[in-house]
Amino acid sequence: MKKLGLGMLLVLIVGAAAFFIFAPAIFEKQTNRVVVGYLPEMSRDSSAIEAQINQTDNKALPPIRPEAQKLHDSLMIVDLHADTLLWKRRITDAVDYGHVDLKRMQKGNVGLQIFSSVTKTPKDQNYDRNSADTDNITLLTIAQLQPIRTWFSLLERQLYHAQKLDQAVIISDGALVAIGTSEHVDGLTLARSRNEKIIGALFSAEGLQTLEGKRENLGKLYDSGMRMAGLVHFFDNELAGSMHGEEKGGLTEFGRQIVRDMEEKGMIVDIAHSSREAVADTLKIARRPVVSSHGGVQAVCGVNRNLTDEEIKGVAATGGIIGLGYWDGAMCDTDPKSVARAVKHVRDLVGIEHAALGSDFDGAVTTRFDTSGIVHITQALMDAGFTEDEIRAVMGGNAMRVLKQGLIPFKDLPKQAVEQTAETGQ
Repeated sequence: MKKLGLGMLLVLIVGAAAFFIFAPAIFEKQTNRVVVGYLPEMSRDSSAIEAQINQTDNKALPPIRPEAQKLHDSLMIVDLHADTLLWKRRITDAVDYGHVDLKRMQKGNVGLQIFSSVTKTPKDQNYDRNSADTDNITLLTIAQLQPIRTWFSLLERQLYHAQKLDQAVIISDGALVAIGTSEHVDGLTLARSRNEKIIGALFSAEGLQTLEGKRENLGKLYDSGMRMAGLVHFFDNELAGSMHGEEKGGLTEFGRQIVRDMEEKGMIVDIAHSSREAVADTLKIARRPVVSSHGGVQAVCGVNRNLTDEEIKGVAATGGIIGLGYWDGAMCDTDPKSVARAVKHVRDLVGIEHAALGSDFDGAVTTRFDTSGIVHITQALMDAGFTEDEIRAVMGGNAMRVLKQGLIPFKDLPKQAVEQTAETGQ
């Protein structure tokens, strides 16, 4: 009987060990997929997608032409949003699943990647209505054997993600560099112009529920390296309503204070996932360029999270940019041609200087290519008739401009510039 008990205990120990070792990677492989012949999952999003499906979605992508590759290899490419820090693997690990790692960024000629920290997602997550009362990420943090402090604190989860990014920079042996100031942006631009293939890494947030209602926690996140943050994610929080929340309200007074604090510190405000009312409130009080880091436009894909023309105009009025993604929830399909159509809409409405890339790679999305294949966007823009200067702007030039401007703290701006910013939002 004693031997039986010991045997059962051993089985439990081995089973638990196998779960903690293999389950996180298995889950990610099922979550962040690259499927060449991919049709969107109609049950997950609004019915508006079904009427807009591009049937080329179930065909292989075209081969890359030499002239597209040559142009792509000369670009400064910036991606405004990837959720790689959520997963157990390290950015420096070369793996055959997910969307982003160092090797694939190098192959794709990425110059700067913004890594967002996801700390909480609701059960049965959807685009229409989610409660803030449930959380899927707690189980994931435990399964990944993250430090116990991260199990029950959203703030600690985000600070842990900051540490993961710092560690990736350290062990990359110079291949990754942290971006936290306007001078860092200039240095990265200079290095890339000299054909030094280093990659900038900037820390962001997918929702500031991590402040846990305390204004002073923003300083802790800034000190950890955070320089951009979305106010909300898939649920309403203390700052604002989410487009996918229950109330979908505007900015709270706490949210207004945090927006002001972010701008003063040199942290870029991200309106992705914000409710219509919260977007309007944010754009009304913005004194610095505002970013929509990842999503689409209603004119191309009528999903609720995508921006209306008035919202696009509002972002442009601040001098900001709109990061366009490559998954079905952003484009209503996964064809790079749809990204080009979205860029065209932004260009025709407010100017090419307000269009950018925001992949949402590693964000529980299925795409036609990972970051090593971003050249497909370059080729799609060429095929759509965009000029070389326009392509350079969209693929990274616009983002570098906004980062250079937005990372300067108010205290370091000339007095005249601060006054002009307060008056015009630019």
